[in-house]
Amino acid sequence: MDGNKPIETAYQNEEPATPPGIEEPGGEGTQEAGGVVGTVKEFGQVAVPSTEPEIYCITIIGQIEGHIVMPPHNKTTKYEHIIPQLVAAEQSKTVKGVLIILNTVGGDVEAGLAIAEMIASLSKPTVTVVVGGGHSIGVPIAVSSSYSIIAESATMTIHPIRMNGLVIGVPQTFEYMEKMQERVVRFVTSHSRISVECFKDLMFKTGELNRDIGTAVGGSDAVTFGLMDEVGGIGTAMAKLNQLIALGGAPAETGGLTQ
Repeated sequence: MDGNKPIETAYQNEEPATPPGIEEPGGEGTQEAGGVVGTVKEFGQVAVPSTEPEIYCITIIGQIEGHIVMPPHNKTTKYEHIIPQLVAAEQSKTVKGVLIILNTVGGDVEAGLAIAEMIASLSKPTVTVVVGGGHSIGVPIAVSSSYSIIAESATMTIHPIRMNGLVIGVPQTFEYMEKMQERVVRFVTSHSRISVECFKDLMFKTGELNRDIGTAVGGSDAVTFGLMDEVGGIGTAMAKLNQLIALGGAPAETGGLTQ
């Protein structure tokens, strides 16, 4: 091969990978059938409802998986999957706002805080919707957006930091948990209207949960306490997000935390 010859011209005379007249699987002849099968398999329906391209939707469901891989029978959301989606939404020129739908039981504390910090630091307007539940470390994620909405039947469990597995029985372990607890408290109170005193009162309240301390806060109560902004659903969230986009979408100044 001539060293000065462009590389792309070396393959111009080769035969195409698929001979003419023979269609590849999933090609034009089978695209429609394959598309139907794919949507039924992935979404349980024939047609996927079209959405506005300027709004990017992220779902956080099940248990938030961090550095430890959960058993295969657990429904999980991996934080290493969510973070690239948030970066892509921030970089996209077509995405004007981000909708985050939450139905989580909580999970890894640092992974949840990482997701919450990413959402809070986006330059585009964000709206979170808690449907079903936004428990434990799902609380910081729920309040991290520009505007937070909770369904009327949804609940949010507020409880102290807990640790399982190997625990070293030294005073430093307690101090570490106490410092991590303060990180969660500061983040939630700086990104919502709830006071530190009220949040800690709910967190350490006894008698609300079996075999535990903490509080299960319902939809309207979460708004009353100042934890969430409004009771509503997807329609309310879409309307609010479109409103924020129309206004220029600058998130409210909430301070945030330096990790």
